[in-house]
Amino acid sequence: MSKVIMPAEFAQPAMDFLAYLQQIRFYSSHTTAAYQRDLTKLAISAHDRGLKGWPAVQTDTIYQALQDARLDGLSANSCQRLLSSWRSFFQYQQRNHLRDNNPVAGIQAPKAEKKLPKHLDTEEVKLLLDQAFDHSDPLQVRDQAMLELTYSSGLRLAELANLRVSDIDLADKTLRVTGKGNKTRQLPMGSKACAALNQWLKQRHLLVKNPIQTLFLSQQGRAITPRAIQQRMDKAASALGLKLHPHMLRHSFASHMLQSSGDLRAVQEILGHADISTTQVYTHLDYQHLAQVYDQAHPRAHKQTKDNT
Repeated sequence: MSKVIMPAEFAQPAMDFLAYLQQIRFYSSHTTAAYQRDLTKLAISAHDRGLKGWPAVQTDTIYQALQDARLDGLSANSCQRLLSSWRSFFQYQQRNHLRDNNPVAGIQAPKAEKKLPKHLDTEEVKLLLDQAFDHSDPLQVRDQAMLELTYSSGLRLAELANLRVSDIDLADKTLRVTGKGNKTRQLPMGSKACAALNQWLKQRHLLVKNPIQTLFLSQQGRAITPRAIQQRMDKAASALGLKLHPHMLRHSFASHMLQSSGDLRAVQEILGHADISTTQVYTHLDYQHLAQVYDQAHPRAHKQTKDNT
């Protein structure tokens, strides 16, 4: 598939914005590439209608580009992402006095059907984490530690892959994580995660070939890639008849924490969500628990006893 090129008269301002995202906001290359694709869609739509650059893009252009995207088969969720990217770009242009309005302001994307995150229930997590790992095999010791730590602290895949040995404090049962936007947060670790990490740190030297600070290593002694983590976790789950993606463990952590604590703000802090509305998606998983709490706590929900009649 050939790469779609942004029309020349739109390219330089877009490149300046993408450089800002990478160098100032510390966005990943993957995220920046997504912004570039989104801006290219808008630039092509505007160019096809005879516009010669970003200053000519106005609200009607945004509506037309959004319509083009829908006709191309983009889902409502994808259209929401497009609008978010376009809005951020024009906000950047406003801040830098390149234009005096944001043509995306006030435009709403088509309503998307909320997809609920897939997660494992507590019994499935127990089955996964308590399986018989071979502790004479450093790769299996590593895999157990990765699984335990992801579920224990609700880590993103990239956060897990980027951990360094110095980020772990087993004595204090905490770890330091660098998440989206290069933001650092301190997280607690459960005792089982600490025990699994302790086992891994005792065997990590068996894979080290050159000095390296990355916590989890490949068989070749290099930093393990996110793709390799996915494959190893999938292998551990498949042996038990489970389907697993690393993010499912993060979702499972969030839903199980909410079931136990009901503290949405605390879960938001641990997950590293900038907006609590992102965390609220997990509250649907807890309806049964809330119903039980209601039945036990609400004075008008109690069943009448003989003493009360």
